[in-house]
Amino acid sequence: MLTDPSRKYRPFPPVDLADRQWPSRTLTQAPAWLSTDLRDGNQALFEPMNRERKLRLFHELVRIGFKEIEVGFPSASRTDFDIVRHLIDDDQIPADVTPMVITQLREDLIEETVRSVAGARRVIVHFYNAIAPAWREIVFQMSVPQIIEMVEHHIALFKRLTAAHPQTQWVLQYSPETFCMAELDVSLAVCNAAIRAWDAGPQRPMIINLPTTVEVSTPNVFADQIEWMDRRLERREHVVLSVHPHNDRGTGVACAEQALLAGAQRVEGCLFGNGERSGNLDVVTLALNLYTQGIAPGLDFSDIAAVARVAEECTALPIHPRHPYVGDLVFTAFSGSHQDAIAKGFAAQQADALWRVPYLPVDPQDLGRTYDSIVRVNSQSGKGGIAFLLQRDHGIVMPRRMQVEFSAIVQALADDSETELSSEQIWEVFERTYLMPVREQSGFIYRTHRLSEHADGQGIELDLIGVGGEQAHFQGVGNGPIAATVAALGLPLRIDSYEERSLGAGADAMALAIVEAAWPGVPGSRFGVGRHSNIATASVLAVLSAAARFSEATADAG
Repeated sequence: MLTDPSRKYRPFPPVDLADRQWPSRTLTQAPAWLSTDLRDGNQALFEPMNRERKLRLFHELVRIGFKEIEVGFPSASRTDFDIVRHLIDDDQIPADVTPMVITQLREDLIEETVRSVAGARRVIVHFYNAIAPAWREIVFQMSVPQIIEMVEHHIALFKRLTAAHPQTQWVLQYSPETFCMAELDVSLAVCNAAIRAWDAGPQRPMIINLPTTVEVSTPNVFADQIEWMDRRLERREHVVLSVHPHNDRGTGVACAEQALLAGAQRVEGCLFGNGERSGNLDVVTLALNLYTQGIAPGLDFSDIAAVARVAEECTALPIHPRHPYVGDLVFTAFSGSHQDAIAKGFAAQQADALWRVPYLPVDPQDLGRTYDSIVRVNSQSGKGGIAFLLQRDHGIVMPRRMQVEFSAIVQALADDSETELSSEQIWEVFERTYLMPVREQSGFIYRTHRLSEHADGQGIELDLIGVGGEQAHFQGVGNGPIAATVAALGLPLRIDSYEERSLGAGADAMALAIVEAAWPGVPGSRFGVGRHSNIATASVLAVLSAAARFSEATADAG
């Protein structure tokens, strides 16, 4: 039993922003993106990436289209220092990509950081320090004026050090760590002090990055905080306002989306949300959320499965099968009603029309996914999904009542096996049920037939082989091949409907005949199916299929 939460926790206070504008805004463009996979995401792994995996992931991030990539913490890790130098010295960083490195506010760490990136064309150096009351009072025992003085001192040092390397364009990023838990006037005072200390301007670009270091409030409160800061930051036209949401409350993506509405221009996160505790912002989810709203994200996820495999191999962390957009099961429907709706949606979807397939917020093809696993079948599946798989993979279009009949057969098999059935397994069931009418109970299999004209319609001579191998010859007359076959068999079979299909196109396409038949004393109807290059032969085989199935049913009843 949980304790009384009111004795231990308090709701985060709202922001005094009566004239907030962000709720009425609409997103119209993607933000600038920074990947923190190689630093923030890396430090949260069971086993941090080695040099080879880090470099592989760096080049994948470049391929995807990230223009800013946090490459590590070189003052704290020799591996990171060496990788950063390798990227710079071997000219591995494209001209339009800016690396970022992070450091705490310590003189020795800042000096080492500058050494690690000196000579790069352009680099972002990220300073951070915690400013929220719990950190000020418990961890650092510092007053707000002392924190401001510390920020100013270390930025002044950074300016002196970088002046010795004019060949590099230096960008300062300052993050008031724990911003989301700090008093807004304190956050503003510290950020404005950093802006003035760096002397942000047209030739001195700067980023103010506001993190939800630990999520403590609802996303709307964070959006209010961002809009409040956006209105008050000094030299705003020379400052890029960035956010770095974590995911402790599971709302990192919502925080980022609402922060963008509130004035943020840039977001930081990891491809699939890796990071401390519950992780960082999930960049893939945010980017593809924008994509589904008609906004080009500027990142290439057209082969999302390949991106996922690289990330899994580099981080040794699996991606959840229900992860938005990329999980193995996100384009999979087990529910029968979902399957039916998806099948109808695909049938109605026009190539150049707005996407309107039920239950699928994005066209899987846009992400390099195929339709192979969109509909899968288990004991909870319905006739729509089964029919869709047969039509997609084998060209079989079943009449509605046949869908009901066959789905019951498949469901029974799925219940017995207690597992999911693949498209191939469903096809095997279809063949065994309809296209291979060889049963011990039926007593015959098809060998050949001959049709002839007759005064009463059409005659048939039908040669069958019994189970024991003996040949049997039947003759009958009817108003067509189907009626003649029923007459020749001499069985109390009634054909209620007949449909024919073409499996494929061209002169050599196979024909499919489907009959619905009834048998006295047997409830309901049964379907029979015949497949042959000749439609008349397919019709004969369909009658034999139905007869075999009824013979089997009556034998079981007996």
